[in-house]
Amino acid sequence: MASLESVPNISEGRDENVIRAIAAGYASRGARVVDTHSDADHHRSVHTLLGDHVGLVDGLLAGIRVASERIDLGRHHGIHPRVGAADVVPLVALTPADGEAARAAALELARRIGAEVGLPVFLYGEVGGGRRPAFYRRGGFAELHRRIVEGELRPDFGPGQLSPSAGAVLVGARAPLAAFNVVLGTADLAVARDIAAAVRESSGGLAGVQALGLQLGTSERVQVSMNLVDLEQAELHVVVARVAAEARKRGTDVLEGELVGLLPAAVVIAAAKANGVNEPVGPTGLPTEAAFEAAARAFALPSLAADRMIEFHALGT
Repeated sequence: MASLESVPNISEGRDENVIRAIAAGYASRGARVVDTHSDADHHRSVHTLLGDHVGLVDGLLAGIRVASERIDLGRHHGIHPRVGAADVVPLVALTPADGEAARAAALELARRIGAEVGLPVFLYGEVGGGRRPAFYRRGGFAELHRRIVEGELRPDFGPGQLSPSAGAVLVGARAPLAAFNVVLGTADLAVARDIAAAVRESSGGLAGVQALGLQLGTSERVQVSMNLVDLEQAELHVVVARVAAEARKRGTDVLEGELVGLLPAAVVIAAAKANGVNEPVGPTGLPTEAAFEAAARAFALPSLAADRMIEFHALGT
């Protein structure tokens, strides 16, 4: 049976008890939780799960149920766009051969969320006609409600209306991506938004890049928050270098990078090669220490280690 990944994004980044309870829900039915990334400003947590079709679907269903019971969007305030307590739930094929398994798992999960948890589900990615989560999240919860009421959209599974407290769930199937934030040396949100527009594909920037400019809570910091959805076209070291160049044009610089979740090892290997590491792969197939050091510099990270690679964890599945 195929080994799959899932990276559910939940709309809770501050209450550790809720975050742990949701993770325990995933683990209770067979999903293996290998990483948790929480952000109080975004008010969002990203869990990385591994497992086979049965374990992932059952585990995700249990965790999503906990999220729907413990998170109230009516009291939620965070800078990241969202339309659900369990906002985005992708099923990820770790190899191209597992693509059909990921799509089948996504469709089963979506059906069961609607039938067993009672939440409306919208499909995206490879099971949703290529639509991206931003298609549903534009304008936020209120705008999605309007689009449903006026007949513009209809959930693929589950009730025909949003839950007042838990919203909807966006379920998809996709290839691996890199989620990465870059903090800038300015407090000017307009600069972050300008840079995001310069690098994202939808406004003429780099292919395979989604980007937003965001203010970090009440602090005097802004960031460019990105998803690299096509890692062959959008190499992380190239994207970070482009963000840095755009920052310099606007009289600022990159303070630091932030990796959200885990990376495919190939992303690190490509960065290491581009930065002069001739033998970036070790005997286990993971990057060497020299490769990690070179990639960390290219990504503006203080450090980077093997446990930040999805393959490090997948080898044990």
